[in-house]
Amino acid sequence: MSAERPPICDYEGSNYQTAFWEQGERAYEDQVEALALRRLLPKTGKLLLELGAGAGRNTARYNGYERVVLLDYSRTQLQQAQARLGRSERYVYVAADIYRLPLAAGLFDAATMIRVLHHMADPLLALSQVRRTLQDRGVFILEYANKQNLKAILRYLAGRQAWNPFSLDVVEFAELNFDFHPRAVEIWLREAGFGIQRKLTVSHFRIGWIKRVIPLRTLVWLDGLAQWSGGLWQLTPSVFVRAEAVGGSADSRPAEDASRGLFRCPECGSIELTEAGEYLVCGGCGRRWSMQDGIYDFRQPAA
Repeated sequence: MSAERPPICDYEGSNYQTAFWEQGERAYEDQVEALALRRLLPKTGKLLLELGAGAGRNTARYNGYERVVLLDYSRTQLQQAQARLGRSERYVYVAADIYRLPLAAGLFDAATMIRVLHHMADPLLALSQVRRTLQDRGVFILEYANKQNLKAILRYLAGRQAWNPFSLDVVEFAELNFDFHPRAVEIWLREAGFGIQRKLTVSHFRIGWIKRVIPLRTLVWLDGLAQWSGGLWQLTPSVFVRAEAVGGSADSRPAEDASRGLFRCPECGSIELTEAGEYLVCGGCGRRWSMQDGIYDFRQPAA
């Protein structure tokens, strides 16, 4: 892990939800991911952390949880999520850096990170931060972009691709867009303090002409059958993993401390944050963090 802060892929001002999901013919990908989530995530719980929540595409799928923290680096993405979900005590909107999560340790009984890891220049650091926020035995659902997918393998064997899909090396196919080998992801998860419980392969039919020819309902059904092969091999562009927080966190707190609040200062680590107008003020270092229009902003201290 680098001592410097890794670069951030920022979706500020992006119309990603509309352009990619709603107008980009991604209904198949959306539905098979929803199916994988239903199969892996416990149906009910108290507190769930959604990392890279974006505009809240998946948030309604966590309706069995009493409270959901939506975390994203982009404030405008969270504003879109607010417009979709509304403001209520059930949803907490947090703009923050995933490498410095402003969340107290050991609070969450579940977390999800869908279509996010592929933007992580330091995956192990990000996963370690997630582990810190989870209770022991907390469930973590991770989706990642798989470099060892069938298309990449065929292109490599045909001499049309320079990088080796079988190596553990990370592939950056565009700036801050990475593909990972399944074995590398498993190594990072274990180093971060997770035990792997189940793997599903997702988006077996992510090919334009197939999606145009075969009815959506049929494609989703077929993908649902094929997802169970994830425990044997991973040849799809998308892989879902259910992991469990194990071994205790080096930065965990006693469970009774959870009542003191959700947040911790990302600068000094203090959990002594108090509300003062439109700010949270850290009792450890004195820094102020903005909370405006229902969004807590921990990206930079307020002036």
